[in-house]
Amino acid sequence: MQRSTDRILTTHVGSLIRPDELVEYIRRLQAGQPYDADAYRSCLASSVENITREQSEHGIDVISDGEFGKSISWSQYVLKRLSGFERRDISGENPFKAGADRARFGAFYEQLDGEQAVATISESVCTGAIEYTGQDELERDIANFKLALAGLDVTEGFLPVAAPASVIPDRRNEHYANDDDCLDAIGAAMAVEYWAIVDAGLLVQLDDARAAVTFDRMVPPATMDDYRAWLNRHVEVTNRALEGIPPEKVRYHVCWGSWPGPHVTDVPLKEIVDLILKINAGAYVIEGGNPRHEHEWKVWGDVDLPDDKTLIHGVISHSTNVIEHPELVAERIVRLANLIGRERVIAGTDCGFAQSPLYQRVHPTIMWAKLDALVEGAAIASRELWA
Repeated sequence: MQRSTDRILTTHVGSLIRPDELVEYIRRLQAGQPYDADAYRSCLASSVENITREQSEHGIDVISDGEFGKSISWSQYVLKRLSGFERRDISGENPFKAGADRARFGAFYEQLDGEQAVATISESVCTGAIEYTGQDELERDIANFKLALAGLDVTEGFLPVAAPASVIPDRRNEHYANDDDCLDAIGAAMAVEYWAIVDAGLLVQLDDARAAVTFDRMVPPATMDDYRAWLNRHVEVTNRALEGIPPEKVRYHVCWGSWPGPHVTDVPLKEIVDLILKINAGAYVIEGGNPRHEHEWKVWGDVDLPDDKTLIHGVISHSTNVIEHPELVAERIVRLANLIGRERVIAGTDCGFAQSPLYQRVHPTIMWAKLDALVEGAAIASRELWA
C-alpha cells in the first residue's frame, strides 16, 4: 500500500454512479426478467473500463471499479455469492426502519421514505450451510478491473467488499445453532473473497457501515458495554477472515451509514476507535467530511495510531449537493497531517456515491465535481505540507 511520500494521495470509498446503459441490465437482473447475458457482460466490461479511465483522468490516485459488478447493493450483493440464504417478503416491521434516529425524527423519515425507495424490501434468511459460491462473478470483476487498469497512470487499485458485520444486514438465522455460529460461517466464507482480491495483486477494502450503525439500532435498551462487546466480537471474526493477508493489502472502511438524515444518535468515534484499530488493516477509511463527524479529526490527537498505519480520512461528503471548496478540503487535510504526519494521510470521501446500482446520492456531474475538488484540495495541501 502506497503512502503520501511526496504529496497527499487521493482516493474514495469505492462505489460510483453507474451509467444508464448498465443500470438497464441491472433492473432486469433485480426483477428476474430475461436479458442478454453476453450483452450484459460486454456492457459491464466496457463500463468498468470507462469508469476506471475517468477516475485516472480526474487525477484520483487509488481507484476502484466503482463496484459496477454488484447487482444488488454494497452489502446485499453477497446473497449472490454465498450459499445458504433465501429471500422472503418482510413480515411485520421493516428492520431497515429501526433505530433511535428514526424514532426521534419520525416525521422527517416518513417524508424521506416517500421520496426515496427503502433499501430493504425483503428479508434474508439463512436456511442452510454458508459457503462461498461466487467465484465466477468475483473472477469476472477482478478480470474486468485489472484489464481496465492496464496502462493507466494510477497509484493502486482496490476492490471494496463487505466486512462480516455488514454482510447481509438484518439477516435471520434458521439453520445454525445460534447467531454466533452463523457469523463464524460468514467470516470463513468471506475470507475466500478477500484472499482472491489480494492474490490478484489488488488492495481489498472491507466496508463496515453496520459496525457503527448498530449502536443506533441497539442502544438503548442495550448499554454501551453491550454494544462494544458486540463490536469486539465482530472485530475478532473479521481478523480471523483476514488471517494470513498482509495488513498493507487491507483497507478497512467505517462510516455511520451516511444516509441524508440527522445522525444525532451516531456513536462517537472516540468510543469505538480502539476497536477499529484492532482490525488487521494497513489503512483505516474513516468518515469525517460532514457536519456531524468533521470535528472528530481531533480524536487522532488522543489515539496512538501505529507508525505503519495510514488514515484515509473523509474530506468530501458524498451526501450533499454542495461542492466543497478546494481550500476547505486542503484545510481539512493539513490539520490532520500536522497531527499524525503527512505521509500517513490519504484524502478520501465519507462513503460511496451509489450504495446500490439503482440509487445515487448526487447527480453524476456533482460527483465528478466533488472528486475534482478533492484532487485540487490535496494539491493545495501538498504545496503547504511540502513547502
